Amino acid sequence: MTSRIAVVGTDPSFYSELDADVDSPLLVEALRLRGVEAEAVSWHDDSVDWSGVDLAVLRSPWDYPLDPEGFSRWLARVGEATTVLNPPALVRWNMDKRHLAQLALAGVPVVPTTYHEDEASLQEALGAADAEHVVVKPAVGAGSLHTGLFAREDPALLGPARAILGGGGTVLLQPEVPELSEGVEKAVYLVDGRVTHAISKGALLARGGGLRGGVYQEHPELVEVSAAEAALAEQVVAATGAVTGAPLPLYARIDMVDSAAFGLVLLEAELFEPTFNLHLVPEVVEILAEAVLARA
Repeated sequence: MTSRIAVVGTDPSFYSELDADVDSPLLVEALRLRGVEAEAVSWHDDSVDWSGVDLAVLRSPWDYPLDPEGFSRWLARVGEATTVLNPPALVRWNMDKRHLAQLALAGVPVVPTTYHEDEASLQEALGAADAEHVVVKPAVGAGSLHTGLFAREDPALLGPARAILGGGGTVLLQPEVPELSEGVEKAVYLVDGRVTHAISKGALLARGGGLRGGVYQEHPELVEVSAAEAALAEQVVAATGAVTGAPLPLYARIDMVDSAAFGLVLLEAELFEPTFNLHLVPEVVEILAEAVLARA
């Protein structure tokens, strides 16, 4: 019997020319070449009969921060009808960046981060910070929405912070890591817990708020993975399992930076919507397709 696999993203109109889903078409093609009935679908598409799908592989539902509660309800509904990877419970945990605090407690070196539910708490943390520049970002977000790099005393940082708090969200406050502004952040990718490749995507945030060039645009370049970086990526995946009780994820992207101030630290663990930049690593298309088939 032929397996039916849905590679899940969002509506095509959401993707921009500068920030397109380059992965899903390659994965769909690789699955079809293996005799699978595979197609790319939007999580918004109510016409999909999920009970007729053997496996739903989340790849690019990048608009979920616009309706996180709706996305969570969709996960629950589809999770009852078929197998979703990565699993809905893990995805819901990963949606909220406050999971960084749990990973830190589990022994993962994490960039220093404080979490704020109100402006008074944020102002207190800003007053105590010893960094000249800081980053504010939402606990639930993607694509640098409401994220900015500001001088610590710049009142403009309250703009995105108030937008986050006004929507009922939590503000994350982090010191600027100079190496990030120099574009040396590294994203390390894993399939079934094994490192496959890494990219450097360049600096994104402009000082004073906003994005470099005015739009969200990564500039991915393949880079080598050191033994220490691979070990940190594997540590994060293991700690995620220990914290959540979830099984080994099908895939993961672990964002990190080797900094003078803090050493090699985790920036973010992406467990349900990371761009894999498969167009740069055709061999990883095959690895991921085989891993998907093994889970079907």
